[in-house]
Amino acid sequence: MAKASEKNQNSKQIIKALTTISEAVISDQYLDDILKLIVTVTAEVMGSKICSLMMISDSGKELVIKATQSVSEAYNKKPNIKVGEGIAGVVAKEAKHITVLDVRKDERYINRDIAKEENLYSLLSVPLIFKGKVIGVLNSYTAQRHSFTKNEINILKSVANQAAVVIENFRLVVESEIIKEELETRKKVERAKGILMKQGSLSEKEAYNLIRKYSMDRRKTMKEISEAIILSEDMKKLSKK
Repeated sequence: MAKASEKNQNSKQIIKALTTISEAVISDQYLDDILKLIVTVTAEVMGSKICSLMMISDSGKELVIKATQSVSEAYNKKPNIKVGEGIAGVVAKEAKHITVLDVRKDERYINRDIAKEENLYSLLSVPLIFKGKVIGVLNSYTAQRHSFTKNEINILKSVANQAAVVIENFRLVVESEIIKEELETRKKVERAKGILMKQGSLSEKEAYNLIRKYSMDRRKTMKEISEAIILSEDMKKLSKK
């Protein structure tokens, strides 16, 4: 009965953690806040001394710590790890989880001096995978020697999978907003060009260059200059009515 009760409690914690993380993508939080939420929730569920989330750099060659609930300055300022090197680097390269009983003694672990300083023992590192591609690594450290159970490994994998979806969905939202902004800017520049071409008998290229010159001289975006031209034209039309 005790084991069944403990299992039910663990299930509730996992569901709560996954729900909290999944809800982050529909919030108005920035990505940094979302990543911080992920490691905080994960640390609570796993009972981690330190939980960290590392993302693969744009170059695809390094892992960079993007979030941790640790207050350790030494850990938070750890240098980037090359993909394929160290525990996390191998996890990222091979897309498979790794457990370490004592990172202070494991020669594969690069920052053993920091592990000793922060009294870190065991490590469970799992990949963040989205549509078959590794985008990062989620790490859970303990303060005592600990053999991670199959259930604990599955918990961290579940959290990592959910986190990967949230991160990529956030990126898609940001990208779509950027595309939307670019299209809006393009429409306004096109309309402003038309106004200048009509007013000054300019060619399309001359009108575009004029908007760009105003943008550079006044340190304003081309969208802002275009909006001013459009507003001026609309005001003229209103005054004639």
